[in-house]
Amino acid sequence: MYPVCCPPMSASTPALNPAQQAAVDHGDAPLLVIAGAGSGKTMTLAARLARLVQDGADPQRILLLSFSRRAAQELARRAGRLLHQALGLPPTARAPLLPWAGTFHGIGARLLREHADAIGLPPTFSIIDRGDAEDLMGQCRQQTGVADHTTERFPLKGTCLAIYSRAVNSREPLDALLREHWPWCVAHEAALRRLFGAYVAAKLDQQTLDYDDLLLWWLEMLQASPEIAAALEARFTHVLVDEYQDTNRLQEAILRALKPQGQGLTVVGDDAQAIYGFRAAEVRNILDFPARFTPPAQVVTLAENYRSTQPLLDASNAVIALAPERFAKTLFSTRASSEKPLLVAVDDEAAQARWVADEVLRLREGGLKLKSQAVLFRTGSHSAALELELARRRIPFVKFGGLKFLEAAHVKDLLALLRWIDNPRSRLAGFRLLTLLPGIGPGRAAALLDAMDASPEPWAALAAARVPSAARADLAAFATLCQTLRSGQRGWPDELALAIDWYLPQLERLHEEDAAVRALDLQQLLQLAAGHASRERFVTELTLDPPEATSDESGPPLKDEDYLILSTLHSAKGQEWQAVYLLNMVDGCLPSDLSTGSAQQLEEERRLLYVGMTRAKRHLQLIVPQRFYVTQQRAMGERHLYGGRTRFIPEALLPLFEADSPARRARAAEAAAEAAKGPPTRPPLDLRARLRSAW
Repeated sequence: MYPVCCPPMSASTPALNPAQQAAVDHGDAPLLVIAGAGSGKTMTLAARLARLVQDGADPQRILLLSFSRRAAQELARRAGRLLHQALGLPPTARAPLLPWAGTFHGIGARLLREHADAIGLPPTFSIIDRGDAEDLMGQCRQQTGVADHTTERFPLKGTCLAIYSRAVNSREPLDALLREHWPWCVAHEAALRRLFGAYVAAKLDQQTLDYDDLLLWWLEMLQASPEIAAALEARFTHVLVDEYQDTNRLQEAILRALKPQGQGLTVVGDDAQAIYGFRAAEVRNILDFPARFTPPAQVVTLAENYRSTQPLLDASNAVIALAPERFAKTLFSTRASSEKPLLVAVDDEAAQARWVADEVLRLREGGLKLKSQAVLFRTGSHSAALELELARRRIPFVKFGGLKFLEAAHVKDLLALLRWIDNPRSRLAGFRLLTLLPGIGPGRAAALLDAMDASPEPWAALAAARVPSAARADLAAFATLCQTLRSGQRGWPDELALAIDWYLPQLERLHEEDAAVRALDLQQLLQLAAGHASRERFVTELTLDPPEATSDESGPPLKDEDYLILSTLHSAKGQEWQAVYLLNMVDGCLPSDLSTGSAQQLEEERRLLYVGMTRAKRHLQLIVPQRFYVTQQRAMGERHLYGGRTRFIPEALLPLFEADSPARRARAAEAAAEAAKGPPTRPPLDLRARLRSAW
């Protein structure tokens, strides 16, 4: 613990504005920091963390929650650097660590393992990712026969899991949930309840938790055991939550159970950037936060923007000011400029693509790199015409997306093996592995798993099982591997190296076309494993926070030194670029025609536009196609619809934008060309003729 007499922040600490300083200096009462876009939120939260430690808080007892492990680690790193400076530590001394910084799901997993015995969970419980959870839901769907007892369309396993997940995270009754989000499934409510009951039972039988369980079990533990709740409240003297506007009702309930009086609770967020309602995020969590405590929580607003020029902020402020309910704030900046955001009218999507390509190249010629420019859109399909135009002009671009690391079959196989070693009751993992072996099909794999479940020594039962001669040698080698890994004789990460040695022949047999490429991922797994203390920690961390990309189905390498960014609006949150182009600013695209069913959905679309506009630093263009050609017609058909400018920019806001269009640019270019020519040239005067004619 660091004493209260620690010196104040040193002069080298970044200067804080008055609002930021108020948030940093706030005491232990509940605090809500409304952090506007580009307002220095990360620096403020890091400085508050550092100040808490300076004032005597034990870093071991500070809980920092965020929505990505990287964000939590960055906050902890910045706070550590500030503390290093403020405490006057020598350069070789390590800054204080914050061991309880992480995501909601990651912290939940740690606490559940810590209290597993007290709540009836085995400490070696498995955590499955979304893909495995979907497979398990599919097995339960088949076993219960819910789809066989109806003549109507029954939701597939992915939809069933989505319904279950939203019900858990939103804490909304299933009947109301179906009516609002899946009205075509209302008739299947009873069957879905039966299916979800079977899914929960299957997870319990296999000692397995999915993502949602990490939060659900955490909350149930706090509510069912006052002793554990009191112990955790005392253990964590301060709880800080980043991106609070993105929390769901389940996460909000966890925080209330951890800090019922709000003592030591700080939440940071921006209601104007609450755009994840489709993931069950609840904007009312942040709107209602102050009133949940007596006296109400203090609210500090960070409104000084360090990213954008003032004309861009004026337009963004006006758009969000039309929201019926919000924390009032007006972003301001010292970055003066006369350049207003452009509202560009184009004929159609093809003209939109040409316009964006022209503008991107124009700014590039003016010295603005492609990487400093981004094109944002509501859904991935909106960029199709632009991608063709960029490819035609050889303008390199990167579009966010692709196959995730944990979605690759070979990675899932190795993680299933590691899970099964710790938890042999995980039939999902066991079934996946046994069916990899030559000569063992689904029926034989199920029989082997039944034999293991019935035996007190499951691995011995597997080794002694009778199988056809074609599978005997492979099964024996596999059983030996499992027994060796289970014994722990090799130690971590040598255990993973042994598992990879066993798996490589399977990889070459199952994926012969690209086995060499996939093997690179296995080497990457081995490198990642070295940074984790145990098999259990490795599997948990990789499941909850996997690498983004995989070699599986990778495309050609991008060899250009510069490239344009293409991104959905949701993926762009938290990013910033010098120039931003917003595509399809028409009703039906933004707001999406699928998101106008309720006032809540419509307001989230407004916030989505606000998020897009506040990504820009200097240049912002909102592009409005006039025509959209109808699909399902003959090639080059002329049937089309007219699009109206998005309702979020009414007539009253137009003076904040500068109107532009290709036709306007063409007329201006013609006028400039004429002006450059000067007055019309006349033939030289023939004075000799004039003189002759005079006589």
